[in-house]
Order: sequence, then C-alpha cells, then structure tokens
Amino acid sequence: MQVKIRLARHGAKKKPFYRIVVADSESPRDGKFLENVGTYDPLKDPAEVTLKPERIKHWIDEGAIPTSTVKSILKREKIFTDTT
Repeated sequence: MQVKIRLARHGAKKKPFYRIVVADSESPRDGKFLENVGTYDPLKDPAEVTLKPERIKHWIDEGAIPTSTVKSILKREKIFTDTT
C-alpha cells in the first residue's frame, strides 16, 4: 500500500476548497483517507493554507509521498525541502 499526501476537493461548483489528506494511492480523490493534515483555499487572495506540520513530517518519515501540487504548497510554507 503506497500512501500519498494529496488534495481532496470540497466546496460548491466553481468554488473549490481543498483538504490536504493522507490517503492510500488507490482510494478515490474525495474518498476514504487516513488523516486530514490541512486545508487549502485558492479563492482567497493570497491563497489561505492551514497545516499540521508535525503530522505532515510524521507521515513523510513513515514513507508518504506528497503529490506535486502538495509538495509545492509545502515548499511555499517552508515545511518540505528537497532534503527532507
């Protein structure tokens, strides 16, 4: 079972709101997940991000792989570096 840190889309049509979740790579985008580790709201200016850094680091240490979008969000928030 490969675990990924990825976005799960919520919100209304044309008004996206995302949860940053830890999920099995085979589960659906908005389906079952292991843990909610943050949120991302792209409609705010600037985009609003809330994270649980200690839980994200825990999951990365356990072998979870962030998707490219989540990796860029984590780099912007200075939680994930290429050496982590």
